[in-house]
Amino acid sequence: MRINESIRLSDLGDKLTRVFDLAGQKIRSIDKTWDPADGTPVFTVDGTYTTRGWTEWTQGFQFGCAILQYDATDDDTFLEIGRQATVDKMASHVTHVGVHDHGFNNLSTYGNLRRLLLEGRLDGDDWERAFYEMAIKSSGAVQAARWTTIHDGKGFIHSFNGPHSLFSDTIRSCRILGVAHALGHRLMGENDRSISLLERLIHHAETTATYNVYYGEGRDSYDVRGRVVHESIFNTNDGNFRCASTQQGYSPFSTWTRGLAWVLTGYAELLEFLVTLADADLDEYGGRDRITSIFTKAARATADFYIDGATALDGIPYWDTGAPGLFELGDWSSRDADPYNDHEPVDSSAAAITAQGLYRLGKHLGEDRYTQAALTVADTLFAAPYLSEDSNHQGLVLHSIYHRPNGWDHVPGGRTTPSGESSMWGDYHALEFALLLQRELDGKPYLTFFDPA
Repeated sequence: MRINESIRLSDLGDKLTRVFDLAGQKIRSIDKTWDPADGTPVFTVDGTYTTRGWTEWTQGFQFGCAILQYDATDDDTFLEIGRQATVDKMASHVTHVGVHDHGFNNLSTYGNLRRLLLEGRLDGDDWERAFYEMAIKSSGAVQAARWTTIHDGKGFIHSFNGPHSLFSDTIRSCRILGVAHALGHRLMGENDRSISLLERLIHHAETTATYNVYYGEGRDSYDVRGRVVHESIFNTNDGNFRCASTQQGYSPFSTWTRGLAWVLTGYAELLEFLVTLADADLDEYGGRDRITSIFTKAARATADFYIDGATALDGIPYWDTGAPGLFELGDWSSRDADPYNDHEPVDSSAAAITAQGLYRLGKHLGEDRYTQAALTVADTLFAAPYLSEDSNHQGLVLHSIYHRPNGWDHVPGGRTTPSGESSMWGDYHALEFALLLQRELDGKPYLTFFDPA
């Protein structure tokens, strides 16, 4: 991508205002028309949100968008939408033993509401805070219980595919273990064994960094620094790694760009979280320097890969770096992305997630390359043809892709590739990124998933 070195956060003020103006319209429309009996909204078809069963991983984003909108605008309408829906509809997600998505669903709702309470932005009492914290502690423990031990005695939180499967997605979702740990919670196992949630977070992150991220160190014939594999497969009998795999990418030897986004942003946030922990908390897991080095290596590698080769010139990636139709586009990385091409779709949701990770990593490391890349992506993403200006379209950010191999994404009439649609995770992360930038612009506390202090 071509980083705009001259763009400043202040240059995005009008675009951020427009994002929140449009988001309010979209959130109201979904709240008015969505029938909860239909399940959870996942992506749009012809501009209307619809569902697609795989797992219920997007409901927290639906209600979380309303909470983020309140954060940005102080409009109580959105607070009541998010607050009431969290109480009424999110309990099953707290105790959902079949998924790896707890940090997505429950920090987007219970976590954001607790954060606003701690910031003094809500009028709730101690009992309301206790309610949110109990949900977070329970959710963190349930997530941590999805554990596969591997040959080195460590392990990972396995995906909904089963105990053999390590998804890249989970590195961002596992942050709920961090909040639950900070709240003093532990997982109680068989024979009253007390299991540290921080230990499981760190071990999961180490395993992901080892097997799902490549560093150009000769691991295999396709070892390119910063490349990410969606899924790693382990033999559950002996805990040994067997092979790279993918569910939503093109192949195990290319990079599904949303998987890359989850990894980059997940490690960037975990680096911020490590700063809040005492050295003594980390000593028994190898110490601060060792853990920080592992997380930083993964974050830097993926950030550099995104900037140097995974996107088009304007910072928007296609859905997979090895998508077979990309060759039809010629030198696609040397020009702006074309969401309306006839060969391979872009994925704006990957851009929205990655941009936040780039910004956080740049802030954490004090390196302008990453923050300027993030602002460059924001400048592209929060304008046409990505920002959804049509009041009849329920999506906020257009040209998002869910599952290209399964053909789940809507292809408009007369076209050969999906385009023009939105996803609940893409809208949430675009809104979260916009809120992060807006709070920075306004001089408000830096937005984190953990305690504002």
